[in-house]
Amino acid sequence: MKILINGVGNIGTTLACLLIDFKEILNISEVFVYKNIKQNWKLNDLHFLEQKGITIVFSDKVSLETMVQKVDYVFDTTANGFGLKNKSIYENTINLKGACSQGSEKNFGIPFMSNLNNEQIEFQKFVQIVSCNTHGAAAIINSLSDKNLSNLEFADFVVVRRSEDIGNHERLVGANVVARHLSDLNGTHHAIDVKDMYATIGIDCPITSSDITTPSQLLHSTRFHLKFKTTINPEIVLHKFEQNPFIASTNKFDSNQIFELGRRYGKYGRIYNHCILVENNLLFTENSVKGWAFIPQEGNSIISTIHAFLLQVYGVDFANNRIEKIKKQLLFSKL
Repeated sequence: MKILINGVGNIGTTLACLLIDFKEILNISEVFVYKNIKQNWKLNDLHFLEQKGITIVFSDKVSLETMVQKVDYVFDTTANGFGLKNKSIYENTINLKGACSQGSEKNFGIPFMSNLNNEQIEFQKFVQIVSCNTHGAAAIINSLSDKNLSNLEFADFVVVRRSEDIGNHERLVGANVVARHLSDLNGTHHAIDVKDMYATIGIDCPITSSDITTPSQLLHSTRFHLKFKTTINPEIVLHKFEQNPFIASTNKFDSNQIFELGRRYGKYGRIYNHCILVENNLLFTENSVKGWAFIPQEGNSIISTIHAFLLQVYGVDFANNRIEKIKKQLLFSKL
């Protein structure tokens, strides 16, 4: 199986390294990375990938159309609409088994998060991996609600976003910036995207969200409020969180400390959990829970990205078996 990663940003580089590390588990023979703009000051970054056995292809040497013809699957990790523009190339490549894009490329394909709608993307050609904060919100809902959300009255999230990655300095804000609500019913794109993802399994998710961007470059955070139609038990709520391997827990309140633990002990300095629950800071009423969770940017969509590839190419049984092997090596239980 020959794989192409189109885009060499934070997600693309981490993904490339993991695909090489797990290539036997994933049935991958070769990994190609397609670089659209050659930047001399970033060539050393690409040498690290080459040393791991990844082949770098530059757009001034080979067109994307030609490169796609040579591979079986494409991970499009570009952003800001470029993945959507590239989709026509993938559509016209008959031998291509599938492609996925990242959170910004809405309508590229079926919206997906690992272990929420696996069956819906089996052998489908196009999948959109939902954003990091969408992962966090959906993971919390998925942990505490029954399968069809029949006991959930509403879920509300306030996403506190960092402005950009620690390695960049192009979109930093000097003060808090509130995001415009895109939907009168649901709010920001996070709730819209969770709702759309649940719709793929025939469920109407009662969710709203707001977000504010802060002058931080570490982790996103989310403040959640879930209200249920029945009485809840705090011990059972905590147990349900513990049962979800994608949710790590912490008793720390400082994102600097969480980020540092990921840098020290996470593979390639990443945290791959969908969120990190602050377990000692929950508020309960008879039928509601409020709390905070940290959201690991970029890293928390990586497992879903790999899982999507397996589901699209090999089907549910093979995919679920292989992704479990990878999860055991990447996910934290506590931080």
